[in-house]
Amino acid sequence: MSVHETSLVADGRRRRSERTRLAIIDAYLELLRRNSVMPTAAQLADQAGCSVRSIFERFSDLNALSLATADYAIAKGQAEAVPRDLDGDRSTRIRSHVETRALACERWLPLWRILVGLDEPELRTRVELTRLANVERMKLMYRFELSLLAEPVRDELLIALATLISFESWDQMRHSFGLSTEAAQSVWRSAIDRMLPSAE
Repeated sequence: MSVHETSLVADGRRRRSERTRLAIIDAYLELLRRNSVMPTAAQLADQAGCSVRSIFERFSDLNALSLATADYAIAKGQAEAVPRDLDGDRSTRIRSHVETRALACERWLPLWRILVGLDEPELRTRVELTRLANVERMKLMYRFELSLLAEPVRDELLIALATLISFESWDQMRHSFGLSTEAAQSVWRSAIDRMLPSAE
């Protein structure tokens, strides 16, 4: 076999391995959406259509799989949550921000529940980075309103807003209070509008 042929074979193996890796991550996410508990390796293998051995060839343990899935979700979430309507009026910006945030919470809440429950330093770092990204997005969306406030007050408001639109808040509205996605978004829109300062 020539060097070129050997390289093609190796590339093919890498692509198949990566497809299997992504299939395992997708299986993990799907099982979490059905039941918000850490799936077993056997359940993952069945859902992904691979062997248990294939899972542990790619991930040292299920916590390593959780970390890889967190990185996957963060990358996807950042791509999906690009700030929109930055120059819109106040109500347009609030609606746009809430729609984007609600979509992220609805999609990634099952994974979030697992991540915050695992005592892994690297996962805690991912959780904190996700929370900080949420704050940075609000600084962009509400930069006009925030500019009306002195720094200590502005920082306090951002903390309050971040808590308001957290995954935990969405979980309570959707699953403790039984609100629809639209009703939950309406709660957020109304609360944000009341909390943001006005130039009047």
